[in-house]
Amino acid sequence: MASSIGNEKSVNPVLRISQLDALELNKALEQLVWSQFTSCFHGFKPGVLAHFEPEIKAFFCLILWKFTIYSKNATVGQAILNIQYKNNLSQTEKYQPLSKHQKLWYLIFTVGGRWLEERCYDLFSNRQQQSFCKIKSCISFGSGLLKLCGLLNFLIFLQKGTFATLTERILGIRSIFCKPQSVRQVGFEYMNRELLWHGFAEFLIYLLPLINVQKLKLKFSSWYLPIAGLSNSENTLAAHCRECSLCGEWPTMPHTIGCPHVFCYYCIKSNYLFDMYFTCPKCGSEVHSFQPLEYKIEMTELHV
Repeated sequence: MASSIGNEKSVNPVLRISQLDALELNKALEQLVWSQFTSCFHGFKPGVLAHFEPEIKAFFCLILWKFTIYSKNATVGQAILNIQYKNNLSQTEKYQPLSKHQKLWYLIFTVGGRWLEERCYDLFSNRQQQSFCKIKSCISFGSGLLKLCGLLNFLIFLQKGTFATLTERILGIRSIFCKPQSVRQVGFEYMNRELLWHGFAEFLIYLLPLINVQKLKLKFSSWYLPIAGLSNSENTLAAHCRECSLCGEWPTMPHTIGCPHVFCYYCIKSNYLFDMYFTCPKCGSEVHSFQPLEYKIEMTELHV
């Protein structure tokens, strides 16, 4: 009864993007299984799997084929996307599962062909006889011809949307939806949010290089750390300005810029070379000229 109900299922065409997504999911699963398997041999000698890599990959693909195509008429990617293979050679429009011959030929074309392509180079690379060279050239020509046919099949698939791979077209198997698909509701909230943040990030990338961060920092520090009530005389500078207004240490080769504050020569020179519109971080005065400050310092003042 179950088989009769399954044979009466209607055929629902599959979107092109769904078929391509299923192929990508199959490739991702194979890469995930292989990476998990090779991680078990990280502690072994390098290259221990190199001689048997095509055979091991073929064995894993054989196991996947047994539990996917052979038993469920669908690959892992197709099962995730609610897709199955249908025997397109049947005369009826109702759903018909794949025959055993189609499943076996699918195994030969996918697993066997991939194994032959990966192993043929090692089989004939060290053979210098003329017969082996001819076999190798024939295999290379056949591989190139199959890739060309695969390209033509993909172009036809983009136009008609029936057979995504050359194997499906040769064997007459077609992808269909297991259940009728409802109308796809596409929400644009996430896309709008991503576009907004992307535009905001581009705006910041364009704007930030134009902002003089050092100048803003010094401007803010002059607001929060004001020093007022100082005269411009050298005596007042010697009495009250015993530290550089930039580094906070005792001024080395003290200089002034026309305001009642003292700077180390290297501090003020490097900042002025970096920013020609440099202003004093204490009072906001612009640099008018570099004037060395000379005054006598008692040793007792240094200890203070």
